[in-house]
Amino acid sequence: MTDAGDWVSLFSGGKDSSWALYRALDAGLNVARLLTVHPGDDSYMYHVPATHLTGLAAESIGIELVEVTPDDLGAAEATDSGAQGDAELEPLEAALEALADELDLAGVTAGAIESEFQTNRIEAMCDRLGIDLFAPLWQKDPRALGEAMIDAGFEIRIVQVAARGLDESWLGRTLDHDALDELTELNEQYGVHVLGEGGEFETFVTDAPHMSRPIELEYETVWEGTRGHVEITDARLGE
Repeated sequence: MTDAGDWVSLFSGGKDSSWALYRALDAGLNVARLLTVHPGDDSYMYHVPATHLTGLAAESIGIELVEVTPDDLGAAEATDSGAQGDAELEPLEAALEALADELDLAGVTAGAIESEFQTNRIEAMCDRLGIDLFAPLWQKDPRALGEAMIDAGFEIRIVQVAARGLDESWLGRTLDHDALDELTELNEQYGVHVLGEGGEFETFVTDAPHMSRPIELEYETVWEGTRGHVEITDARLGE
């Protein structure tokens, strides 16, 4: 991997992509763009909830944001998960090809921890584009990763849950050391991934060391019996 050239951070605003970005900046990589894909209601490749807030996050971070909208996605005709994953990757790859015309594109950052479905496709895309992949979370211990994020000063809000053992009280909750303890217990009891890698829960980072201003959220909770999410009613940068 080279530390020369320009890097693009695949960015959803969630904890994993935010940590990958933070680690890239800490390693001295020149991250020239953030790139957010706004998927539809269901996605095999991308973090779904609250991606509309990445503009605020980018403003706080101070890096230009490139957005790929749902109209650009080509997965509607896919017949299975593999085909859908491949189709969902197409607009991302096209966006990176366009960025390569204006940047000295060296690579992308990604926040995958264990998902070979996502990582294999991103690695193959990087090979086709002739660029590197920086994936600092890959195959790291989830509990240790969570502790590192919290100790670094990440403020992580849980914005969606969909797993046995996670009830409405988790919506809007801050992912802190107590929450990690409970998630570790839920992992032992139900198999819930400590960092929600399998979609058990989704997050949004409202403050971190690489952000100049925190993001303040107002929201309502929506609970649907066994799963739920927060409905953001207002979001703004704080002082």
